[in-house]
Amino acid sequence: MIKQVSDNLHANDNVDNTEEQAIFSGLPGSVFFQAVEHAPIAISITDLSANIIYSNQTFSRETEYSKEDVLGKNESILSNHNTPRIVYESLWGRLTQQKPWEGVLVNRRRDGKRYLAELMVAPVLDENNKTINYLGMHRDVTELHMLQQRVQNQKEMIEKVLDAAHTSIVLMDQANRVVLDNIAYKTLATDIAPIEPGALFLSKLKEDLGADFNQQKLKPGETIAGHEVTLEVGKGKQHRIFSCDYSIVGIGDESADGFFSNPVQNYQMLVIKDITEMRHRERLEHMNAMQLLIAEEESVYHLREALSGAMFKFQQPLNLMSAAVRMLEQSAAGTELSAEKIVDVLKEAIQIGQDTCSMLEGVVPQGKPRSFGSININEVLRNVLEFSTSRLLRNGIQVVWLPSVYVPAIKGRESRLHSMFKQLVDNAIDVIEMERPSRREIEITTRVEREEIVVSVADTGPGIQEAMITKVFEPFFSTKSNYTPTSGRGMGLTLAQEVVTEHCGTVSIDPKYKDGCRILVHLPIDAREG
Repeated sequence: MIKQVSDNLHANDNVDNTEEQAIFSGLPGSVFFQAVEHAPIAISITDLSANIIYSNQTFSRETEYSKEDVLGKNESILSNHNTPRIVYESLWGRLTQQKPWEGVLVNRRRDGKRYLAELMVAPVLDENNKTINYLGMHRDVTELHMLQQRVQNQKEMIEKVLDAAHTSIVLMDQANRVVLDNIAYKTLATDIAPIEPGALFLSKLKEDLGADFNQQKLKPGETIAGHEVTLEVGKGKQHRIFSCDYSIVGIGDESADGFFSNPVQNYQMLVIKDITEMRHRERLEHMNAMQLLIAEEESVYHLREALSGAMFKFQQPLNLMSAAVRMLEQSAAGTELSAEKIVDVLKEAIQIGQDTCSMLEGVVPQGKPRSFGSININEVLRNVLEFSTSRLLRNGIQVVWLPSVYVPAIKGRESRLHSMFKQLVDNAIDVIEMERPSRREIEITTRVEREEIVVSVADTGPGIQEAMITKVFEPFFSTKSNYTPTSGRGMGLTLAQEVVTEHCGTVSIDPKYKDGCRILVHLPIDAREG
């Protein structure tokens, strides 16, 4: 066999034994032959017409053609029409230039099954630099191609799924450099530009969570979930709320150095969801529910006010009759029979009146007790202003809203505080609506003083005379000309007094304010449920 191959390869050569020994570098020809024959890659040698003059054992295993089947046959017996013609043209073009060619062909085995062959063809040159044969080596890379294609398909599917998601997803290295992101993240980056969103959200997490945000202690798979971040985004500083998840993702080292040790490099993944609309809907629902509660409390309060007014008026004749009885009993003429009868009648009237008052007191609704919760006063006042928007616009009243940048949450009854501040704003609107001053303005401010939150509600009406400052907090007293005890008005400041007392606070009228009336509400930050 060695002689046959050698004869075929050197049929037109004048190579003597010494030169051939030099080619083998001192190795016996049998060693060279066995190395080629048992090489784990399919090897074939052809003449210049691509007719096979030698093939090794691996060639036979790969193609299922025996040596006898292929000797003298053209390499085209392995070709399949799936391989584009331009590939073969490229192959022969390289060989004509005496250059090797590498590429992948679709080959066909003896049984007709197709496989992918990674092929390298090189010209064999003699000492005169003339091409005398072609050496071909190929291996079956079908499974490798399938694996690569599967990985590529999965990569594309993952990218499409990520890009289809409305949630921003970004993967960053430990230096906060973006490694992978999706379209939603790119859109967010455009909105927040020039700041990188990933770095911005990481800084917000560190700022909000403090010591609880320890990136070094987080292990791959652990997540900080659902932390809300509020940003003023875009040129118009649009108020947007995001829910942010942070986790560590361990990725294996792809370099050759990590083949055996398989080190893991940690990456940071942020999943950012815009929940602005959801929070807006929740706020609207909360405000609608709060409006219903306020309307219910106002209805109950007005009913209590009317009944209390009726009892107040009813008590006056009872007081007069009681006085008459005492006078008759103390009179010297009280011993006369007619006087006794008068006394008995008056006593009976008093008893009936007292029974009636007791009955009225029994039907006065007390309202449902509300539990204390954590409340942001700025948020309460914003809601009250929204509730009153239509009245403010109808009367051309300008609102000057000056909230403190930060007010701590207090413990309180949310609906009661809403009702109280709405009553104060309604009173201010009523005054401006009736008096029609040239400057129509309501100023509302909040500030923190020591351990209290101070709320100021000021209007540009005529104000309250200093002598009246304490009387306006009495039930059924009003500076409004159309007030009657049963009209459902006039207890606004009484209500305010009642609510702030529930919250261990105080309400007062500022006597130094000369541009109208200013009411000051002091609410302690550490108020406890009473």
